[in-house]
Amino acid sequence: MVCARAALGPGALWAAAWGVLLLTAPAGAQRGRKKVVHVLEGESGSVVVQTAPGQVVSHRGGTIVLPCRYHYEAAAHGHDGVRLKWTKVVDPLAFTDVFVALGPQHRAFGSYRGRAELQGDGPGDASLVLRNVTLQDYGRYECEVTNELEDDAGMVKLDLEGVVFPYHPRGGRYKLTFAEAQRACAEQDGILASAEQLHAAWRDGLDWCNAGWLRDGSVQYPVNRPREPCGGLGGTGSAGDGGDANGGVRNYGYRHNAEERYDAFCFTSNLPGRVFFLKPLRPVPFSGAARACAARGAAVAKVGQLFAAWKLQLLDRCTAGWLADGSARYPIVNPRMRCGGRRPGVRSLGFPDATRRLFGVYCYRAPGAPDPAPGGWGWGWAGGGGWAGGARDPAAWTPLRV
Repeated sequence: MVCARAALGPGALWAAAWGVLLLTAPAGAQRGRKKVVHVLEGESGSVVVQTAPGQVVSHRGGTIVLPCRYHYEAAAHGHDGVRLKWTKVVDPLAFTDVFVALGPQHRAFGSYRGRAELQGDGPGDASLVLRNVTLQDYGRYECEVTNELEDDAGMVKLDLEGVVFPYHPRGGRYKLTFAEAQRACAEQDGILASAEQLHAAWRDGLDWCNAGWLRDGSVQYPVNRPREPCGGLGGTGSAGDGGDANGGVRNYGYRHNAEERYDAFCFTSNLPGRVFFLKPLRPVPFSGAARACAARGAAVAKVGQLFAAWKLQLLDRCTAGWLADGSARYPIVNPRMRCGGRRPGVRSLGFPDATRRLFGVYCYRAPGAPDPAPGGWGWGWAGGGGWAGGARDPAAWTPLRV
């Protein structure tokens, strides 16, 4: 899709003079494949930009090329006089600078410093290479090419492989303003999901009967199994976006983001490290979870990290464990009746009493972090005394080799 800006010279009618042939991989198979863009020369000599349609797909930590090529009659002007600029669309009418190049001078901005560079695959290539992709990189980017008199621009959408998960904090449901929902997702290793991501998750089976904020400020929720408390059993006007009598994405529209309160739908992507379940010699209260993970060179896993491990690393464990927000959950890839029913997902026990309830713990170890106890560790009190019926303070526990 091409978004042409107003030309500053008499070449404003170039749009009828050029033809384009685009060859792309299917949307589901685009990651890791090069977008091929062929631009046929027109007769006007204007700047003509073409980006690949649809979207390019990557994952957190990956490297992706945002494709953009331009045609420009350089014989009279030379390519050194062409400015290439990449920006990210953060709101319908707001952009943030990503990268700019004018001849040999290149500059990346903000969080893109050290990660963004031009591909430089011959004359007319304005494609941007983006390394170590982050969750915040998700979205639409504009490639703009400008000479002394004219400019043109095209859009590229960067999508991420990942998983959408509903979230509310310990305080209960419908407690988050829009800004608080953004912070809550960030604290759980995620970002607010987009409407497109929520719709894709609904198509993949997500069913959740509580409304949550999305990144565009709307409030929606996905229903795959219609029931009366969740928008009705079907019929005219009840199915929502993309749905029918069998369900849909219910949409409350755009809400007052500073006054109204809902849950959040968060999105996270591939994990650079590993989530694992740690079962100490004895289940621990929440206060002992961080110490248990630290003894294995890890930290207590966040909710988004557990969802990513379930969805993308196929973590399957029929045992509840503490997470960093004080909730207790467990991931099921292969459903069985004794593990919460017939549907895969991350089961939640809510927010149990942090001092009285005892569980194992899900830990996250960052890439490259050593495991100081590869043979396994338990927990107890050094100097003897055993478990003493749980009478001693868990804060005083020290790691003991099993």
